[in-house]
Amino acid sequence: MSEPRLTESLIESLGDQLTPVRRLLPPWLRTAGWLLAVAAIAAGLLWHFGAAHMIRRWSMEPDIAMAGIGAIVTAVCAAWVAFTLGVPGRSARWAWLPLPGLLLWVGASGLGCLRDWILPGAPVASVHQAGDCLMFIISFSIPLSALLIWLLRQACPLRPVLTAVMIGLASAASSAALLEICHGFAVAATDLLTHAIAVLVVVLANALMGGRLLQPALR
Repeated sequence: MSEPRLTESLIESLGDQLTPVRRLLPPWLRTAGWLLAVAAIAAGLLWHFGAAHMIRRWSMEPDIAMAGIGAIVTAVCAAWVAFTLGVPGRSARWAWLPLPGLLLWVGASGLGCLRDWILPGAPVASVHQAGDCLMFIISFSIPLSALLIWLLRQACPLRPVLTAVMIGLASAASSAALLEICHGFAVAATDLLTHAIAVLVVVLANALMGGRLLQPALR
């Protein structure tokens, strides 16, 4: 008789020591919260640089506008996938979701390589100016990636490296979209190459460092 009572007492004592776990918000809502931070940065850039130049540039070069839309779609989809992969039981196939936006972003940006034939005389960024674009994307990607990693450490990403790749893609794509607010040059081959390098650096850095930072959540 004493043994069952001892077991019940042990279960009750263990139950009293448990702390309730707060349920995480759904992925779409956490994605919206992160996008609010991106929107706040965009508002600050628009307040400083204005929107007139960006709108005029997009109206003259529709392919640049399409590239900007592709970058935004990529950022939204990649961020949502990152939060979705933090939910146990979600399929890794969700990682294909940003692909259409990525193809639109890359394809429309690739038309900039034909700028001399499509729009002769358009102002093209020099190597130094293209380097400034690279630093812009990387600099803005760092805090955006850090915010995503911090939010995802509260979840349980069973695929930390894949989740970190989505974090890097979302951060780099949103930074490239923000660059459109103050970017004053047509996208030529040099500029496109520096954008691609910046995106790869951000994604690889997140895959190497972000994956390790997300792993403690598993333990």
